[in-house]
Amino acid sequence: MACAKAPTNNPASNANEPPAINSVDVVKASPQEVTIAAGESGEVVVRLQITSGYHVNANPPTFSYLKATQLEITPADGISVEFITYPDALTKKFSFSEKPLAVYEGETTLKARIKADKTTKTGTHNLSAKLRVQACDDKVCYAPGAIDLVVPVKIK
Repeated sequence: MACAKAPTNNPASNANEPPAINSVDVVKASPQEVTIAAGESGEVVVRLQITSGYHVNANPPTFSYLKATQLEITPADGISVEFITYPDALTKKFSFSEKPLAVYEGETTLKARIKADKTTKTGTHNLSAKLRVQACDDKVCYAPGAIDLVVPVKIK
């Protein structure tokens, strides 16, 4: 088994146990504004900052049952998503896994290629996005979570 279960916030549990961590509390995501012309493609950059001492599973993850870091951007206003790329993973050994795992730590960047139709109106369009993550420390993995994001796309 690659990940142990995280401790629960049971009031009857030992008061010395650390509180359960929510995956979204240790990952901060910052979409950068992108400017493209109508009819053109551009690159959306989403910077991740993972709290020191934690990691998230890479995409693709080492094992199929691990929750990969996943970015979803909802097409809107004539702007479509062509593809999403994930950074190269770090390969690290953890006490809870016999095999080294593919993870992201510290700062990393996800990228998405978007395209604006020729008829897309000029101005700023805010695309809804969701980042799914599962944070772990060197002993356990915590419940997966989702972070709602807004990706600003300026059409010139």
